[in-house]
Amino acid sequence: MTAPTAPETAVEHSPVLVDHARLRTALTDLFAGHGIPAARARLAADALCHGDLTGLDSHGLFNLGRLYLPLLASGRCDPRAEPRTLTDLGACAVVDARRALGLWAAAEAMDDAVARAGRHGVGLVSVRGATHFGCAGFHAARAAEAGMIGVVASNCGGQRIARPPGGALAMLGTNPLSVAAPALDGHPFLLDMSTTVAPTGKVRVAARRGTSVPAGWLEDTAGAPVTDPSAFDRGEAFLRWLGGSPETGVHKGYGLGIAVELLAAVVSGAALGPAPAALEGDGRPHGSDDDIGFFLLAIAPQVLRPGADVAGTARSLFGTLVDCPPLREGEPVRYPGWWEAELAAERRRDGIPLPPHLYEELTALGLLDGSGSGR
Repeated sequence: MTAPTAPETAVEHSPVLVDHARLRTALTDLFAGHGIPAARARLAADALCHGDLTGLDSHGLFNLGRLYLPLLASGRCDPRAEPRTLTDLGACAVVDARRALGLWAAAEAMDDAVARAGRHGVGLVSVRGATHFGCAGFHAARAAEAGMIGVVASNCGGQRIARPPGGALAMLGTNPLSVAAPALDGHPFLLDMSTTVAPTGKVRVAARRGTSVPAGWLEDTAGAPVTDPSAFDRGEAFLRWLGGSPETGVHKGYGLGIAVELLAAVVSGAALGPAPAALEGDGRPHGSDDDIGFFLLAIAPQVLRPGADVAGTARSLFGTLVDCPPLREGEPVRYPGWWEAELAAERRRDGIPLPPHLYEELTALGLLDGSGSGR
């Protein structure tokens, strides 16, 4: 993994720096004002800010007015929902989120999985009836912070965005997957990925900026590349799976997408993407991301291997990777999560750069004062 050349917001002119602590407080107050209990409102604010702190701007504040506030306003998300445990077998549980805001509900479920892993070596919490949870990596990282390995997967409920290779109808979502673990000090391993080439948020960020997307992200109904990101929301383009084409391994991304559907929806009983309703209509992206399923797994190697130097083994693994001689001078070898940790530290210190249109949107919502400094 190489260092990103620039954060996602850098292509816009004159970003406005906003203090992270101030933004977190404002978001907490906003969520609490919509009826979410205070502690959960703070957790939701942390989950939302994670995207902007780590450079995943498409999954951060960009989605506040576009996704989360409409969910609350429409009633599709219940601000006072109390998740209900349906099955509890000690090391594992099935939970109905009851339309709770996924930003905090997934984090609480991972904390529950971590507690179970502390007792049993592994902890699995399978969630249904959920809403969008933001960055999968935020929730997986909570296990890493506890010294464990975290695995998170989520389907998109009844929303269908991507077609099976060779298929004419959209049947699956972006189906994100994340794995996190302690690594080198201050730099946990954090893989956070969609099983499509890019998530919908990145496509919509490009459309908002008026920039094209790389050939290979989207395809038209005939399978030809599409570089106009606005074609996606017009229903004229589909996301491609990781691997892109049969020649370059599209079966891998597609297979991972199905694996997430199994883990997140079949285990929990959440809505399925590939359901009979997917066979209806004109085949374009359709459906709604209601009744999402989450898969949250925590593994505690130190419980499974008492007395073993698990932390030392992890440091050796990741230390060896970063010691690999680079192919090009000035481009050191790193692992997923390293550059995100570096960027998060920088943005906590210097402020989060927001594109002007997003700063104005947040000002209109009363989150920021509109002074121009954002500090």
